[in-house]
Amino acid sequence: MRAARLIKMVLLLQSRPSMTAAELARELEVSERTVTRDAQALSEAGVPVYADRGRAGGYRLVGGYRTRLTGLHRSEAEALFLSGVPGALREMGLEDAASAAQLKVSAALLPSLRDASRTAAQRFHLDAPSWFKEPKTPVLLPAVADAVWDDRRVTARYRRGEDEVVRELEPYGLVLKAGVWYLCARVAGGGSFRVYRIDRFTAVDTAGERFEREPEFDLPAFWEERAEQFARSILRARVVVRLSPEGVRRLPYTLDSLSAREALADADAPGDDGWVTVALPVESEEVAHTQLTALGPEVEVLVPESLRERFAGDALRLAGLYHPRDGV
Repeated sequence: MRAARLIKMVLLLQSRPSMTAAELARELEVSERTVTRDAQALSEAGVPVYADRGRAGGYRLVGGYRTRLTGLHRSEAEALFLSGVPGALREMGLEDAASAAQLKVSAALLPSLRDASRTAAQRFHLDAPSWFKEPKTPVLLPAVADAVWDDRRVTARYRRGEDEVVRELEPYGLVLKAGVWYLCARVAGGGSFRVYRIDRFTAVDTAGERFEREPEFDLPAFWEERAEQFARSILRARVVVRLSPEGVRRLPYTLDSLSAREALADADAPGDDGWVTVALPVESEEVAHTQLTALGPEVEVLVPESLRERFAGDALRLAGLYHPRDGV
């Protein structure tokens, strides 16, 4: 265990100009006294760890001591940091292992490549909350991706309804959502940030000049905000239903999960039979019919009457299909 801690200490010092004893103790989850002993052990083993005294002091490596991944170019380093999906790793309990691996890579990279993890995360984001779907690669995706990497303005022509519109854009990042590629871009000249489906682009000119990225732009946070806004914008209708306890449990997996949970939180207490009356925002009556059918007998539609009549008709048809067979 100590050997692993000593290796991690060397990697930490390789990835940063210097670290105080307190910082190392926090990262290594040991006491400052243990940090001092470990630094002494590394020095005795030939690792050039130097301790700066005083209030602003700390530990650092001298003599250019470094283990490098020879021949690794920037594009390769950035691609390497794209190979992990943070959300999935966290859910599988592999977040700590991934963090340790990235630390080892960062420590071994040349100083000029140490920002590879940040530059990759700010330009590409995967949003895959459901089962994986084979993405359809738009023809113009490679050109757009090159512009994203190079921070280069593009002039894009894209379909908006039955018309085509031309915009000069500053491409900040790409998102792959459920098999569809999107571009998060800022309208050139200090305009607003917008989202475009790349498969609707009909032409892209990447010969524009380079632009200065806004340092505070956070691609995952921007996408999460816009995705929530979009989900809410399409929920224009409203239905009122009664749900059994099983229906309550399954509702977030049947409708938009955020809207379902908010609706359940606003619902009154269950009745004596355990059923709950809930007002649900939905895209349309047609979509609500399709979604709520998945709940079967665990839901009763109260409003609107037209949707209730649809389910009543479904119930009659099902009863006709499943009536007792002769001789069974």
